[in-house]
Amino acid sequence: MPNAFEVLAADHEEVLRLLAELEVGPAAAAGATSGQLALRQQLVQQLVIVESKHEAVEEMYFWPVVRERLANGDSLADLAQDQEQQGKFILDRLDKVTSPEHEEFDDQIAHFIQTGRAHIAFEEETVWPALRAALTVAEAENLGRELEDGKENAPTRPHPNTPLSPGLLKVAGAVVAAADRLRDAAIGRDGLADQP
Repeated sequence: MPNAFEVLAADHEEVLRLLAELEVGPAAAAGATSGQLALRQQLVQQLVIVESKHEAVEEMYFWPVVRERLANGDSLADLAQDQEQQGKFILDRLDKVTSPEHEEFDDQIAHFIQTGRAHIAFEEETVWPALRAALTVAEAENLGRELEDGKENAPTRPHPNTPLSPGLLKVAGAVVAAADRLRDAAIGRDGLADQP
């Protein structure tokens, strides 16, 4: 079983891969074909799903451990969760833009690319080294298991107005995730949620 840092790193790698593809992929303003625009929209949907699951499990499991185990854990978690909230608002807006031909589509992508990369760097370079030093191997593995298990029932859409209470998220998360999956199935997006 991978430890917490390996689980989160795999998510980060997937997000960075999607961001890189979106960054270089042709946009509507650059004369993208309808097939290229359809692929661009699919990449955004994958990004929304991956990020939504990732942030949900971090809020439920990872940030509470940071708060508990690090002397400056509250300030680190607060800053990270502020960054995540900003990202959720961007992804929520992007998820609601119905066409990749809409000018706002590429504006929101560009905004999220910058925000997402900065947040990943903050986590990996500032938070992870301190938490690695504070956790035993077994604790890091147990946290990794919680993160992996949590993703099974995590929301597939951003919910920026949900309170950041780990207890509330654990209770409400499964209900919200079920609603997200029903909505995904209704619009044919459900197969994307099962991808890594």
